[in-house]
Amino acid sequence: MKVVLLAGGLGTRLREETEFRPKPMVEVGGKPILWHLMKYFSTFGHTDFVICAGYKGEHIKQYFLNYAAHNNDFTVTLGRPDEITFHDAHQESDWTVTVADTGPTTLTAGRVERIEKHVRGERFLVTYGDGLADIDLAALLAFHEGHGRQATLTTVRPTSRFGLVDADEDGVVTRFREKPQSDGWVNVGFFVFEPSVFDHLRDSDHLMLEHEPLEAIARDRQLATYRHDGFWQPMDTSREHVLLNELWNAGNAPWAVWDRPAAVAPAPVTDGDPAGLGSIPAPRPSDQDRGLVVGPR
Repeated sequence: MKVVLLAGGLGTRLREETEFRPKPMVEVGGKPILWHLMKYFSTFGHTDFVICAGYKGEHIKQYFLNYAAHNNDFTVTLGRPDEITFHDAHQESDWTVTVADTGPTTLTAGRVERIEKHVRGERFLVTYGDGLADIDLAALLAFHEGHGRQATLTTVRPTSRFGLVDADEDGVVTRFREKPQSDGWVNVGFFVFEPSVFDHLRDSDHLMLEHEPLEAIARDRQLATYRHDGFWQPMDTSREHVLLNELWNAGNAPWAVWDRPAAVAPAPVTDGDPAGLGSIPAPRPSDQDRGLVVGPR
């Protein structure tokens, strides 16, 4: 199954990092956040990637064209530069990576439309190239298979950026709530799409995937939401970039399941809506374009 990664946006909220490279190439723990996302998918056996490049996409192309040199020791005779010997093998040797130029200003619906030829009429996964999570992908796919609709999106209940203060009718403070989880659920990507979704993506370069296309699919009752109660963290701001690096450097990165003795995600819930479980609440969203709230099925 193809994994489509949206990696072409301008990343304006992280301009100090994205002025010279696309946001998915901004590093967490010395590796692009795009690599972390791909590594997570590969832990579940998904190693066939289509990257929707756009803004400064040449950085993504060069990274993967030179991946072996960046991740292996090698020997080269300078008079014969085409003769390179790589020593050992990196752990990503089974990945297949297609980098597709989907335009510098194309919006997310158009980016997905432009890679239709690369998914070959099959079910496929899509997510944003700048957000990490510990979603149980096997449970997500089982949920999608079970409801039989065209599309599934993953939602979380974000944590408020600020603590709340409760007071009674006289204005007397009754309690403090430190960054509580919200009651609503927000879209965080990790979509599963049937190929029929492309019927809603014609001439869509100017459309956000989260707006007209998904709204139309929802009106047809062909969109379901997989509710995730575990970790999710986007990287839209410098503060969030620092947070992800702090989690990695402390050895407390919930998404880094490939470094654990048993590289498995949390078990799904079997009663009611399936959802991945985790000990770290989902932080607040900071990108309004992900704010399509989908209610119960």
